Amino acid sequence: MPSSVMPMPRRSDGPQSPAAVSTVGLRKSYGDKTVLDGIDLHIPPGSVFALLGPNGAGKTTAVKILSTLITADGGQAQVAGHDVATSPDGVRAAIGVTGQFSAVDGLITGEENMLLMADLHHLSKSQGRQVAAELLERFDLTDAAKKPASTYSGGMKRRLDIAMTLVGRPRIIFLDEPTTGLDPRSRHNMWQIIRALVSDGVTVFLTTQYLEEADELADRIAVLNDGRIVAEGTADELKRLIPGGHVRLRFTDPTAYQRAACALREVTRDDEALALQIPSDGSPRELRSILDRLDSAGIEADELTMHTPDLDDVFFALTGGTDQPKEAVR
Repeated sequence: MPSSVMPMPRRSDGPQSPAAVSTVGLRKSYGDKTVLDGIDLHIPPGSVFALLGPNGAGKTTAVKILSTLITADGGQAQVAGHDVATSPDGVRAAIGVTGQFSAVDGLITGEENMLLMADLHHLSKSQGRQVAAELLERFDLTDAAKKPASTYSGGMKRRLDIAMTLVGRPRIIFLDEPTTGLDPRSRHNMWQIIRALVSDGVTVFLTTQYLEEADELADRIAVLNDGRIVAEGTADELKRLIPGGHVRLRFTDPTAYQRAACALREVTRDDEALALQIPSDGSPRELRSILDRLDSAGIEADELTMHTPDLDDVFFALTGGTDQPKEAVR
């Protein structure tokens, strides 16, 4: 299904709250290749925002611009109330960035990595040791604190990386594909860490190719393809964009089944299972309409199940199947 005809969820016409991250018309090109082609974002504080897209869609480029690592060619961007172009120092003071490749120095211990970060943030020695000890404990790294970071597992290195990021107490954290290469247990541990950060009031900007990850964590998701945002909304809103959702009603009484088939429109019958399938976008209004029609006819279904497309379907429909999305190994 071409992304150009995909409807977008409507945003409220009311006033928007001050954004932790906002962009208007953000553009970036390398030579004749346009990587970001006019990106508009509005991310509320204390939320998880996921930028979802295939390889080469522009996710990492967006993070690099917003974290002041590179400059945009056009448009505007503000992070924590600071313009990324005119007040980069203000942005850097408010953010933390963790990439898919760990910034941990494997030649020194986990504790020494933390203390080095404390020095970079100009903390006193006593403050640095206190903050390092607190964060190592929080991320379950106290027992490994005196060991070289090169001996850490992938999940431990990622936890240490985020702990180092938190030394400066950032209000906004950019996590660029933070669970790439992690085993399922480490991935779920990372999800718990991200949820804990948000419960502390931190805003998390997450880029990922793991569809399950976006579904689990994100308050809002934007799908980026060929440098453009092709859809944005909650996971449920995005799932409702894709055809194929339906309500399935099952009956044990053949008479009730036949009466329901007559009372409802556009049903697909399964006479052997005494089940009816009705197209539905999964919205409460549509479900209420189906139940009201049954109630008016004095019919009660024995079982009702709702089926909606998942983010896999959304991803392939919006990106045209340009890349195979990653799934968490179960």
